[in-house]
Amino acid sequence: MAIYDFDKVISRRGTNSYKWDSSEREAVLPMWVADMDFPTAPAIVDALKKRIEHGIFGYTRVSESYYKAATDWFSRRHNWTVNREWIIYTSGVVPAVSAIIKALTVPSDKVLVQTPVYNCFFSSIRNNGCEMVSSPLCYADNTYTIDYEDLECKAADPKVKIMLLCNPHNPAGRVWKREELVRIGAICIRHGVTVVSDEIHCELVFPGHCYTPFASISEDFLRHSVTCLSPSKAFNIAGLQIANIVCADANRRAKIDRAINDNEVCDVNPFGVIATQAAYNEGEKWLDQLIEYLHANYLYMREFCREHLPEFPVTVLEGTYLVWMDCRKLGLPSEELERQLMEQGDLWLNAGIMYGMEGEGFMRWNIACPRTTLIDGLTRFSNFIHR
Repeated sequence: MAIYDFDKVISRRGTNSYKWDSSEREAVLPMWVADMDFPTAPAIVDALKKRIEHGIFGYTRVSESYYKAATDWFSRRHNWTVNREWIIYTSGVVPAVSAIIKALTVPSDKVLVQTPVYNCFFSSIRNNGCEMVSSPLCYADNTYTIDYEDLECKAADPKVKIMLLCNPHNPAGRVWKREELVRIGAICIRHGVTVVSDEIHCELVFPGHCYTPFASISEDFLRHSVTCLSPSKAFNIAGLQIANIVCADANRRAKIDRAINDNEVCDVNPFGVIATQAAYNEGEKWLDQLIEYLHANYLYMREFCREHLPEFPVTVLEGTYLVWMDCRKLGLPSEELERQLMEQGDLWLNAGIMYGMEGEGFMRWNIACPRTTLIDGLTRFSNFIHR
């Protein structure tokens, strides 16, 4: 079995990295935006090198081998049979979500979310002239659960046409159990609400937990849902701009395809196509070791907080590499805490308020980095707090 070195620190400064080059001060350690500080799987790098050597990068036709790589992966890894004709490729999950909302709603319709949740959901809803309706998750004992009674009440509104589901959930760190998804789906189907499931973090699931594709649960769930997928988070290729929409219902799929073209996100670049195939065909062992490393990072952070920051608990992380920390003890608005951490602690985290009002007082950490970087970030936070 190949051994991959996730401890190696590689400088990303000066590469126009959104994560590392956005701060004007090089002293600031960025642990915010969701990309990893690890090189991607060697199989992906090798495939890209081979493509680059050809030297011509014109418009790309997505071949059958691309669809086969994707469908084989989900069949092999997640026991989910995806038909090739269900897949629509596009340039990213956020453009996919926006296009799906455009396809399946009209302005003034409502879209249901579970806050705190990925902030780009809000802009995708707003930009399509729709109204966001929240069914807040319940926070207790350092984890989140679903308020099904509230969810049913919100879904019963005839103006609600779509529910945006985050599975696994960012930033709560939940990998929804099958029985939880069954209850969500039953509510939405009962009220004629289409579930649009963002499953971009589906590969990053820790031991003891199991990712269930929402659409795999039953034929009813498949026909009443749309799934958004991408290898970008798991394989650290977000900059290559590639994602897939899976929609089994032909009528919805035709509307989505039209919206993808109307929004002009119907073309992808050759590197995204090549990287996706390499990830799904050859990246599995690398991914397995990555998950082990990320889980060990989380366990280290959890113990560090218990010992040095007992008043700042972190949520139970079941999946993703995004840790949600409760900083309400400080009594500071999360945006103010973000500012002070950057200016006084040289540490950049995401303010919880950006994920909805329910995120106020929390901070989101990105722990997809070498262990020494994580220790540095935790030390900076601890020093800032104790000052």
